[in-house]
Amino acid sequence: MQKILIIRFSSIGDIVLTTPVVRCLKQQLPEAEIHYLTKKQYIPILQSNPYITRIHLFKENFQELIPKLKTERFDHIIDLHKNFRSHYIRFKLGRPATSFPKLNLQKWLITTFHIDRLPRIHIVDRYFRAVEKFGVNNDRKGLDYFLLDAEKVNIPQRFPEIHSGFIAIAIGAKHLTKIFPAPRVAALCDRLPLPVILLGGKEDIARGEEIREQRTARVVNACGLLPLNGSVSVISQATAVITNDTGLMHIAAALKKPIISLWGNTIPEFGMHPYLPEALQHLSTIIEVTGLSCRPCSKLGYQACPKRHFDCMEKIDAERILEAVEDYGMRNEE
Repeated sequence: MQKILIIRFSSIGDIVLTTPVVRCLKQQLPEAEIHYLTKKQYIPILQSNPYITRIHLFKENFQELIPKLKTERFDHIIDLHKNFRSHYIRFKLGRPATSFPKLNLQKWLITTFHIDRLPRIHIVDRYFRAVEKFGVNNDRKGLDYFLLDAEKVNIPQRFPEIHSGFIAIAIGAKHLTKIFPAPRVAALCDRLPLPVILLGGKEDIARGEEIREQRTARVVNACGLLPLNGSVSVISQATAVITNDTGLMHIAAALKKPIISLWGNTIPEFGMHPYLPEALQHLSTIIEVTGLSCRPCSKLGYQACPKRHFDCMEKIDAERILEAVEDYGMRNEE
């Protein structure tokens, strides 16, 4: 029986994007034990995944971690993070390992000189390069996310303002240059055909209140009110999801929801756009401002627009968002 360790420390979306590899490994090598190494705060993403045998936690302490991992006697390591820490763990464990092409050079070329050498391949498909030696193939069934019954949110009970259908809007992101500005979200909410639940972490509470207080439309600010899997449950019940390029976007894809993704300083060509099964590709609409000479300015993002105009988000056409909503057939159900 093979024992395989997958390494991906962070973050929410990146971990969700590894789930097809986890599923295909277990389904195509059913006798294998699949272990997963990540950070403690990301346990909710993986804890209910039936394809994972055991989750190991990285707590910034190699001296404590390495001896524990050595006792597992892994047959192979699949490095889906590919940074200094994952290389160090591979070195210390001394086991055969494979990884994937990270495209750092290509991303640097396009963000620095706007020379586009990016291959048009999603990161999920790049992740599968790490399991080629096992003969494991991508089943093209998309991403996975599993919830316990106890984690599911009763929408009418928790949010009495919402009586039937609603749109979830993920208003946050780690970097501000990936966030659709609050005044524009507020204006959009007034024109949407359904009530809105705003989703985000504690750091997004004030932004959510700014949006809610500006509107006459039915807007619930759920930012900071729910644990991660509570937000996941809300997304699972939404009619559609409008989202920045952030972890909740990939969770929406895992739940096979209609997604309207808004792109600021990053671009879908980095290979991290919503990943859906081929038959459900029509559920993803990408909204971006093309033709800006300054975009993309970073593979991650900044806390402020380097050019100070923030055209990549400010010039997004709200009409295109509303057209996408209409294309998904949403009407006010109340």
